[in-house]
Amino acid sequence: MAAEFRGPVLALTRGDPSGIGPELALKSWLALHAEEAAPTFFVIADPDDLAGLARRFDLPVPMETIAAGGAPAVFRRALPILPLRQRARGGLGRPDAADAAATVESIATGVELIRAGAADALVTNPIAKEVLRRGGFQHPGHTEFLGELTLRFFGLKVRPVMMLWSPALAVVPVTIHVPLAEVPERLNFDLLVETGEIAAAELKTRFDTAEPRLAFAGLNPHAGEAGYMGREEATIIAPAVAELNRRGIDARGPYPADTLFHAAARKRYDVAIGMYHDQVLIPVKTLAFDTAVNVTLGLPFVRTSPDHGTAFDIAAEGIADPTSLIAALRLAARLAPVKAGAAT
Repeated sequence: MAAEFRGPVLALTRGDPSGIGPELALKSWLALHAEEAAPTFFVIADPDDLAGLARRFDLPVPMETIAAGGAPAVFRRALPILPLRQRARGGLGRPDAADAAATVESIATGVELIRAGAADALVTNPIAKEVLRRGGFQHPGHTEFLGELTLRFFGLKVRPVMMLWSPALAVVPVTIHVPLAEVPERLNFDLLVETGEIAAAELKTRFDTAEPRLAFAGLNPHAGEAGYMGREEATIIAPAVAELNRRGIDARGPYPADTLFHAAARKRYDVAIGMYHDQVLIPVKTLAFDTAVNVTLGLPFVRTSPDHGTAFDIAAEGIADPTSLIAALRLAARLAPVKAGAAT
């Protein structure tokens, strides 16, 4: 009889098979499986691909294929693998667009399993957006695709919000995977208010922050310098901050982005909300590259991922560091609701 298990079960996608994701999955199991309170996860991947990788990098990882729901009984003795239908076509460090369909299938399968009750949270390994686009993928990235999957499997139309979380700093970009030149035209009052509301709600419900404090960055240098360097702060951001306060949310700003991330400033808020991707991702990755976790807010389920990419340049070397993926697994297990009486 399998040992009793209590706690969330995490579905881990393979990511781009030519990158470091599969290697990270193997190393994460090695690091975690013997821990008493380790997060239990299974990988959605091709078993032969993972077995070959383990041999190549001399990683002593026993593996067992499972059906949906079978991970808890297996995890302590072997890495559970839910098989994909297609083997990888590209080589390590040499991505192939022919792998795009299976990479997308891995993500969609994870969400479908959550909807079916066979998994409690989704953890995604890195994908290469350019490779997926060559394979016909129509979304800018994981975050946007998860919105479509939520509609497909849950029947809910949501706006996913990206948050990079670490013990040192949590940040949210209002616009995500868009060209910098398009950011000003995409910013609007409703978008900022909705982003602030989603961030505040999830900090309360998932992160147990009783009264979340939101700090908004300005778009322009010096937060517009009273209109001399731009008007978006006065016409869009400040009114949105005022509206959030009217709705009972502790929102502040807009502040100059160049003074928002030093140690003393970080003590005054729980999340920094920036106007574009690099404005907030650069500081969090500088401060916490190995421990920051990408968390998608606004979904009816928990999704996390490492804060780095596919690292094709080192994928064939066997030197990938699993620290960020392990942090993503631990955070997903912390945030995911535990089903009453979950046991195997």
